[in-house]
Amino acid sequence: MSDCSPDAFVLADRGDTPMNVVAVIQHTSGEYLGLMEDHLEGRRIRFQYYRPFASGGKLPAEDLPADAVILLGGGPWGSAGGRDLPTLAAEIELTKARLDEGTPVIGIGVGAQILAIAAGGSVQSTELEFECGMARRICDDALNGFLPEEFEQVTYMRDRPVPPDDARILAVDEAGRPAVFQIGSGDGSSSFGFVGNPGIKVGMVEDLIMEFEEVPAGVAEQLEILRSLQTRLEDSLVPIMTGLVQCTALMSTPKAAKNAG
Repeated sequence: MSDCSPDAFVLADRGDTPMNVVAVIQHTSGEYLGLMEDHLEGRRIRFQYYRPFASGGKLPAEDLPADAVILLGGGPWGSAGGRDLPTLAAEIELTKARLDEGTPVIGIGVGAQILAIAAGGSVQSTELEFECGMARRICDDALNGFLPEEFEQVTYMRDRPVPPDDARILAVDEAGRPAVFQIGSGDGSSSFGFVGNPGIKVGMVEDLIMEFEEVPAGVAEQLEILRSLQTRLEDSLVPIMTGLVQCTALMSTPKAAKNAG
């Protein structure tokens, strides 16, 4: 796993071309940006992990000049009362503040649940699940038209986000439930929730299984399916990241660079 320099927000304005910086909130040792790291690095977008679960770890400061915030998944942690993320309340408040100021938030798994709650939606209580399935785009212009018509969705999480009524549902899963949703109206400050992690790797799931005592049903079978999907996940991520970077304006006007130092 790559780990952007702890001085990313200072280094952003060094050199001839300032860079955007993303604050990434990690909820477990096992789940990180995964395949998404290469796409950010390839576009010269810096990222910095925050690990509130670790000893001495903390959430980003409210005045951190982040160009976007990514809330990662949480393995068996949820938000509906069964096994809540320890930093749930603080992260909801942090997300509300970012939404109010127009900073894009990208929520994945439990991160999508936090985004839904912060935007006025809710969550549905479900058991911990690990599932490899398909999602289907229902808006032709989703992610500026870059969201694939169909794509693999891999979920490893407890509970599900229920987006607010004014959210735009961009894709649904095989059961017709929201798979990708958008908060905001495409002006560069839109936020997005992904029920599955589009950058997931087999090793991430294996690490989650080792990290926690609670393991979802059918894990061995689903791991074999996930192994067979890696190439397709990598291929789908190319247009997803293209659209996501465009819709969150992550390659223009770096806030972190202007405010650093």
